[in-house]
Amino acid sequence: MSSVGKGVAAASIGKILQSKGYRVANIKADMYVNIDAGTIRPAEHGEVFVGEDGIEADQDLGNYERFTDQICIADNYITTGQVYQEIIKRERNLEFDGEDVEVVPDIPKEIIRRIKSCQKKNNSEITIIEFGGTVGEYQVLLFLEAARMLKLQQPNDVFFILVSYLPTPKLLGEQKSKPTQYAIRTLNSAGINPDFILCRADKPVAADIKRTISIVCSLPQERIISAPDVYSIYDIPVNFEKENLGEIMLKAMNMEPRTKDMKDWTAFSEKIKKLKKEVRIGIVGKYFNFKSCKDTYISVIESINHASWNFDVRPSILWLDSEKYEEDKNTLNELDGVDGIIIPGGFGRRGTEGMILAAEYARKNKIPYLGLCLGMQIMSIEFARNACGLKGANSEELDPETPYPVIHIMEEQRKHMKESNYGATMRLGAYDCNIKEGTQSSAAYGKNKISERHRHRYEFNNKYRKEMESKGFVLAGINPQKNLVEIAEIKDHPFMIGVQFHPEFKSRPLKPHPLFRGFIEAAAKNKQ
Repeated sequence: MSSVGKGVAAASIGKILQSKGYRVANIKADMYVNIDAGTIRPAEHGEVFVGEDGIEADQDLGNYERFTDQICIADNYITTGQVYQEIIKRERNLEFDGEDVEVVPDIPKEIIRRIKSCQKKNNSEITIIEFGGTVGEYQVLLFLEAARMLKLQQPNDVFFILVSYLPTPKLLGEQKSKPTQYAIRTLNSAGINPDFILCRADKPVAADIKRTISIVCSLPQERIISAPDVYSIYDIPVNFEKENLGEIMLKAMNMEPRTKDMKDWTAFSEKIKKLKKEVRIGIVGKYFNFKSCKDTYISVIESINHASWNFDVRPSILWLDSEKYEEDKNTLNELDGVDGIIIPGGFGRRGTEGMILAAEYARKNKIPYLGLCLGMQIMSIEFARNACGLKGANSEELDPETPYPVIHIMEEQRKHMKESNYGATMRLGAYDCNIKEGTQSSAAYGKNKISERHRHRYEFNNKYRKEMESKGFVLAGINPQKNLVEIAEIKDHPFMIGVQFHPEFKSRPLKPHPLFRGFIEAAAKNKQ
């Protein structure tokens, strides 16, 4: 089922096999007909994760990167839309030599081609492919057919892992394996026999349940792995290794472990459970009334976690709805109860006036502030209005008639918008940034040349540079190729930084992102 934990399971398996000395790659296959995740609402599908090359992908690629510390690009992401688009393009180019093009086998063959291409480009010895969706769904059938065909081609090289949920009905108080048995039978009907079962449940799976599943799917019990709820997702590889999953998988694949080193990861997962001190971080946004905030802002949350744990504090995240500030400014005093404020990325006008009020409150009350993409633009608008006297200053996105467009649309984007060409046309992927010496950003990064990932259409308007700089607005980072403002700071503030890029995509559990590290350090000092 959705959110059962396939993504973190795939990421954890990558981490485990990597720790045993193997080169790995992760692929996410999504069933929807969208070409990518860029046009899907975050509240609908979760965060849009941006790869180094600009691919707008499912949030699971973020987990792959965080667990294996390997960069994901377009090759690590497959959708039904991409597959059909490629087949139709090749058909139009007469690449099928006059043969009729059929859903089976041509669609599965294209899926297999993409898997092999990713494996080759990553030079991976083991590739972990995650299929989104649920066994038995119509939309997953062609991907299961591709998997069956791949197994037929390479019978000794392809293995299947089923992640299945074992419910514990409250009235009974015991786990039930019938849904998993049914899932196995359904998978069998697609011509696939699982080689491993990961049993998701609230508690470790009992031995008698493992015996039952073993009989049903004709598997040795050692290949039926318990996957109970844990303190954090970073416990999952450690938990799997308690049942020797890595050794069991390598044995099944007729491979030997080369090394065995998860000491740092294991120590980290144990450390974070024992942290007592707390830092309170308020995320001011507007996507809080729909799907889980955790899905919408997963990379931001994990970046806060990484940085907080680095300073031996436990983060407490408060979700603050910016629209209520617009209705009643007195509610802004709730910001006195947080140690730091983050305004994350987003699109559209709704709630932005409340965000501007929050940014003003943070600036005047010296509350540490980190603005991400939209959050940097909000910070710029607030400063222009209230520190520079440019009344009515705004972004062209939020108010096309603003007299002072301190944030304006990039020229190349204007054409895309006019033609309603929205898919994959934003400023996407990694871009260079030169950081000014002596700034807080320079101190945080410890260097002056960086590269960060972007996803936006609007930029700081260079027309207002001098005026805003004269009032204490610091343009700390500039893209050298296009002379675009990437980082802004407020002078004489403990920590008020806005960035046009998305640093959250590059944070890692054992290597927190420098800006999040600096922000959490300032927030911890603010608490004291």
